[in-house]
Amino acid sequence: MAPERPILTITIAMVVLLGLVLSTTRPPGVTEEGITEHVAAEDADQDRPPADSEDGLTLVDPGVVTGIEEASLTHQGIGEVSITYPVIPNAEPLTDFLDRTLADQVSAFEAANPGARSFEGTWRLSAARDGIVGVRFTTVETDSEETREGQVTYWYETDNGAVHGSNALLAGQAELAALNELVRQKAPDTVSGDSLHPISALYDSLGFTPEGDLVVEFGSGRVAPTSAGRIHVVVERDTAEELLSEFGLRAREAATTGVVEFTVDTAPEVEEDGSRPRAPGVLSPLDDGVDCSDPRTRCVALTYDDGPGGRTPELLDVLAEHDAKATFFVTGLPIMEHPWTVRRAYAEGHEIANHTLDHPDLAAIGEGAARSNLEATQALVYRETGYTMDLMRPPYGSTNDTVARITEELGLAQIIWSVDTNDWRDREVDVVAERALDGDADGAIILMHDIHDSTIDASRIIIRELAERGYTMVTVSQLLGPTEPGRTYVDGAPEEEGPQQDSDEEVDPQV
Repeated sequence: MAPERPILTITIAMVVLLGLVLSTTRPPGVTEEGITEHVAAEDADQDRPPADSEDGLTLVDPGVVTGIEEASLTHQGIGEVSITYPVIPNAEPLTDFLDRTLADQVSAFEAANPGARSFEGTWRLSAARDGIVGVRFTTVETDSEETREGQVTYWYETDNGAVHGSNALLAGQAELAALNELVRQKAPDTVSGDSLHPISALYDSLGFTPEGDLVVEFGSGRVAPTSAGRIHVVVERDTAEELLSEFGLRAREAATTGVVEFTVDTAPEVEEDGSRPRAPGVLSPLDDGVDCSDPRTRCVALTYDDGPGGRTPELLDVLAEHDAKATFFVTGLPIMEHPWTVRRAYAEGHEIANHTLDHPDLAAIGEGAARSNLEATQALVYRETGYTMDLMRPPYGSTNDTVARITEELGLAQIIWSVDTNDWRDREVDVVAERALDGDADGAIILMHDIHDSTIDASRIIIRELAERGYTMVTVSQLLGPTEPGRTYVDGAPEEEGPQQDSDEEVDPQV
């Protein structure tokens, strides 16, 4: 038996020697499992937050992203445009989205600001891990009056090519509303509660601290005076946990975990239809619970032109009391004076529609002037709400073939009216109310103006009486159903004869 011990000793020694030989001959950077060392190091540090942060948000060094480059946006228009964005190999959907979206932002700024001078944009990475990339942009807009800094953050999934706005981090509209209320409570005193509404355009830059708290940020002038600068609110990790979507939880993990190297190995398999559920804060003027084509449902559309006005919030209160919806054909200059009212109307389910920038007779001015007048108001509403309008009303009901062609190209149907209260001329509450109620009929579109005190007071009577008569007050889109851009509509059925000018309304010199 004694001779077995030397053999055992020799065997053990040979195994140890073989292990040493393998360890010295193994290619650098490869473990026994064939995984590169940087990944093993990353896994070991997965609970370590990024070493860097900016403005309290996670910050990833672009140098860890394999092959990343920087591109510059090309834009013809205002004097100075300087915008850069990241280009990551095998992430073409992200590149295309950023190029297109940033160009749209510049165009909207230019259209909404006749005094636009310059637009600058720079980027940072908020996350790059586990198939998720977060890109945060800081923009600087300068017009003839002031300079404003803004932020917006996009989130990209490398496996399916989906690009999300920050609102997609939230589980739904109820969670966005809850976040909006938390922001009201936590925001500094410089922020007006009237400016905060659960809509996508406001909650377009969400990110995380290295500890996983949720950060909501608003650019200068968005919810407070421009002089207050960037506003941000931090919601503690545990509180935010219940508000985040599944994607939001993944994004938080990606953002708050250390990164050594990030590579997108293959291009994504993009779904053909690209359809996704509506994200929180993107609202529709349609109520799925109302069917105006049902003979048992009597629908009427209340419409208000030329606003928003100083007392429009009172009108919104009355509409809310009766669960009624209306359509507001807004004018650009009042939007600049009352932007928060437009946000509120949109957030409460009312329809926002285009009534030009400064109320010209579109049929009497040149084609270029008519187009720019409509484009400016499209841009103003989009920048405040994130909503792209698809209805317009020509001032004075004045339209022609040129206006029809312009509106068709802009994707806008023309909405006239079937009941004219002439409230701009006769500023008597009872007279305005009587005219509106005398014209009540299933499918009626009633014209009023929310810039007049008498109309606001008359609306209290009109809305209450219509509700008592069994009418459902709906948006124009709810009443008409799908509309055709460029076509003219006067009531619950489309106008068959094509564009025409209403001969009853006189030009109001005050609007």
